[in-house]
Amino acid sequence: MVGFLFLRLTGKKAVAEMHSFDLLYIFVLTNIISTPVEVASLGKAIMYAAITVMIYKLIVRLSLHNKLRWIMYDSPTVLIRNGDIDRKGLKTVRMPVAELLGHLRVKGYSDTQNIALAVMEETGEISVIPKSEYRPVQPNDLQLQVKQEYLPIPLIMDGQIISHNLKYLNLDLDWLLQEVKTAGQKVENIILATFQENGKLFIDHNEIQEHQHNPYYYRPGKDH
Repeated sequence: MVGFLFLRLTGKKAVAEMHSFDLLYIFVLTNIISTPVEVASLGKAIMYAAITVMIYKLIVRLSLHNKLRWIMYDSPTVLIRNGDIDRKGLKTVRMPVAELLGHLRVKGYSDTQNIALAVMEETGEISVIPKSEYRPVQPNDLQLQVKQEYLPIPLIMDGQIISHNLKYLNLDLDWLLQEVKTAGQKVENIILATFQENGKLFIDHNEIQEHQHNPYYYRPGKDH
């Protein structure tokens, strides 16, 4: 529990974007927290863990300055430039060509000639920028005006009402329960209910609709 609280204090970065320094921090913190199991000194372990967290947060704050950042973190490594594989870059990150091609397929690209730039980022993730003629068409390319994207707001998830979203929308519980009742559903049976752009409530419940062997609704396996 103490370890979880310290990780929460650290912030999302150490968990979501693991650099080499972040991994080292997690390793050190884990060893400090596990000390009471061996020597039964909970107080010292908590104190040392707290000091470690503070030092880590201080160093991360200092790393926002570019000069220190280039010392602590690896620079991005170019793997493909203008359709040509960078052999030196692959050697630097110790990646065989077959693995690079696999990463490209995951990103939706099958031919290295279509790639303008592929880079291994500081976190180990590979980002791919296709050549302009191979990138997806954007509305701006066709000079189309599109409306602002609307994100459906969940009001019920896994049978539980999301009260803070109701409050955000200035809606009350009675309205939600009435909508659920009108749909012939019960809150506890609803997987997801979202507030739509048109002001309506969309409900996804647990019932699976049978489609009478429609090939468009094929499910893999023998239990069709």
